[in-house]
Amino acid sequence: TLGLIGSGVIGLEMGSVWRRLGADVTVLEALPTFLGAVDEQIAKEAHKAFTKQGLKIELGVKVGEVKSGHGGVSVAYTNAKGEAAKLDVERLIVSIGRVPNTIGLNAEAVGLMLDQRGVIVVDDDCRTNLANVWAVGDVVRGPMLAHKGKEEGVMVGDLVAGLHSEVNYRAVPSVIYTAPEIAWVGQTEEQVKASGRDYKVGSFPFMASGRARAMEAPAGFCKVVAAKDDDEILGVHIIGPMAGELSAEAVLAMEHSASTEDPQRTMHAHPTLSEALHEAA
Repeated sequence: TLGLIGSGVIGLEMGSVWRRLGADVTVLEALPTFLGAVDEQIAKEAHKAFTKQGLKIELGVKVGEVKSGHGGVSVAYTNAKGEAAKLDVERLIVSIGRVPNTIGLNAEAVGLMLDQRGVIVVDDDCRTNLANVWAVGDVVRGPMLAHKGKEEGVMVGDLVAGLHSEVNYRAVPSVIYTAPEIAWVGQTEEQVKASGRDYKVGSFPFMASGRARAMEAPAGFCKVVAAKDDDEILGVHIIGPMAGELSAEAVLAMEHSASTEDPQRTMHAHPTLSEALHEAA
């Protein structure tokens, strides 16, 4: 038996793995929504898939006292209805987010500017407020992702050398390594809608993909959100087999400000999983 506090990326990855290994997994999440940062349609599909696998997910809970002993861990909490409840498990993973590792950096002594969360303040080029001091990766703003930090490092190296360089923060891919896998780049449908821009959506289910069915992984779909006026791809969201790998084409498309017509008119091998993006476009 395993308990998880937090249904974010890391929590779900851990819970998904241990559930498939046979553990009885319960996830306690304080927020009333599931995977709030993910496209709503994708999040609903993920919730359905994980619940079907036997993952128990409780939303809107307030965790109280946590006691650990020889027999395991006991978690007292209040559920979404305001009722007192208790969870007894052998192990508990606390996965409620990460903070930048800047404690003890002695930033104040040199006048390096940090924000309230301890994040090093930088501009778009990762310059700090100090001359000739740059910062990249998990200690600066933006998603705490290895590939984002790496690209920032490459950009800073180029800029220090006097070359032109930039990181396109509108095209940073994110992947949740669960089963089914979840990946996205760009804006969610909700974000585009809130911006007021007219948009259109295309999607394609992996159930209709010959390769996905042959792999016995037909769950999920690929979704493309694009602008109505100039057809520019604004976001691509995938839940299904090898979603992280499939997102690379979407990132490249957005890096080049592609329209949906571009991947639609690009020939994709058959049968492949990549056809899902082609069909969605």
